Amino acid sequence: MRGAVAIVGVGQAGCGDASGFTEMEILAQASQKAVADAGLTMQQIDGLATASSSSAMWGLSVVEYLGLRPRFMDSTMIGGSSFVAHILPSMLALASGQCDAVLVCYGSTQRTATINRAAIKKARRQLEPQPYEDPYEPLPPLTSYALAASRHMHQYGTTRTQLAHVAVAARKWAQLNPEAYARGPLSIEDVLNSRMVSDPLTVRDSCLVSDGAAAYVMVRADRARDLPQPPVYVLGSGTAMWNKQISSMPDLTVTAAVDSGQRAYRMAGLGPQQMDVLELYDAFTINTLLFLEDLGFCPKGEAGRYVESGAIAPGGSLPVNTNGGGLSCVHPGMYGAFITVEAVRQLRGACGERQVAGAATALVHGNGGTLSSQSTTILGTADTL
Repeated sequence: MRGAVAIVGVGQAGCGDASGFTEMEILAQASQKAVADAGLTMQQIDGLATASSSSAMWGLSVVEYLGLRPRFMDSTMIGGSSFVAHILPSMLALASGQCDAVLVCYGSTQRTATINRAAIKKARRQLEPQPYEDPYEPLPPLTSYALAASRHMHQYGTTRTQLAHVAVAARKWAQLNPEAYARGPLSIEDVLNSRMVSDPLTVRDSCLVSDGAAAYVMVRADRARDLPQPPVYVLGSGTAMWNKQISSMPDLTVTAAVDSGQRAYRMAGLGPQQMDVLELYDAFTINTLLFLEDLGFCPKGEAGRYVESGAIAPGGSLPVNTNGGGLSCVHPGMYGAFITVEAVRQLRGACGERQVAGAATALVHGNGGTLSSQSTTILGTADTL
């Protein structure tokens, strides 16, 4: 399957504040941009992968709204990693001839939608009980990620200052990205002195609450060569889940990214040392540390010191979250589609001031739930085939 499928079109819409639009409307805008970018028409899309936290049968609504009649559908919902996890089944559907062009899309107006979030949380607790946690009335998902951060600090000596370096590096990348929502100055002191939301995580250790939609189009490699954009090939992909509740993790400092990463590396025939760009799901600053370790970019327990050295910021040795990440660019509830779009843009050489020179490989890593589902994809230019 290595290199058998390529991403040939990408699009985003409504990122930051999409006042006046519904989540379906901005999803359609992003989808239209991605399909047009691929040099295709919506009538040529015969595969669809999408998911939403607001609707159990969201895929059917998207089919109806976009006027599609797909031969392949994947509406698997495993949280924010879904739109990275959708890549492997889409590859299989394309390779087997079930369909010829797959649209992966997501949209959310989490920031501006007028809905009763308290009622939704209450209903979700009743429909999806978490018996080991609910009796203690945690603040989801903050409490879960704070537990992981606390454990990492206790076990490895990680400091709040090191966590703050993740947020500041993301902001420096965002300042190079005109599409990023948060581009103002941010210092280590700003992060440390900002409002504590779940100890040890402050509001600046936490992702944005934004609107946004993102989409990308996949076709078989032989077809990709005839389309207008430089193809970005899928070299490897893997997904792994070990738990749902944070309290069911065997080790709060080790995620299923250990498995998903190894599966992606094996398919790609590459390792961490061959990755030019990393796009990691940074819902909270602790995520970036955990994924750097679990995906093999530094030893377990060393990520705090690694980011403190400036390695992941612009000008550092390992470009991470080059769009500004979920911490500073965009985070409308689920983020996996946006990191995929950014990785494709980097490999096309289309990122302007934030472009990583000579980037030929990119690792995209999605996270879902509370460190619950992990999905890793490795992308490459034609030179990597």
